[in-house]
Amino acid sequence: MVSSTPGRTRLINFFLINKKWMLVDLPGYGYAKASGQHRNQFNEFVSDYIIKRSNLSCVFVLIDSRHSPQKIDLEFTQWLMEYQIPFVLVFTKNDKVKPGSAQRNVDLFNAAMGEFCDGLPRSYISSAKTGDGRSEILTFIDQAVANF
Repeated sequence: MVSSTPGRTRLINFFLINKKWMLVDLPGYGYAKASGQHRNQFNEFVSDYIIKRSNLSCVFVLIDSRHSPQKIDLEFTQWLMEYQIPFVLVFTKNDKVKPGSAQRNVDLFNAAMGEFCDGLPRSYISSAKTGDGRSEILTFIDQAVANF
């Protein structure tokens, strides 16, 4: 279940997939509707969770493809790199932009990441509404789970 209002997720949600592996939905770091103090506690809780998971295979960083690179997204990816956390970028809401617009924002994001990293992470452009990117993401997950 999701809310149409950003920042509503306040819990860590666990989903057992095929009785083999766990998908964990973490609260977003960007739009949490909370006071500054609560948001900081929230982010600290999430970062502790990510850092301390010895069996973590990959973090999927969901980025709204309607926007040019956002500072908070770049800071989070830089943080993941500093802690050597494996991650993939998933640019969402492709159905809500003009053709080519999402790819331009992905290219801008990659250029901005190039300022602090040598190699770019794997990325996908997706839409929950149209299914864009779905099969590619599922193939990646199947391969990651098989190798874990």
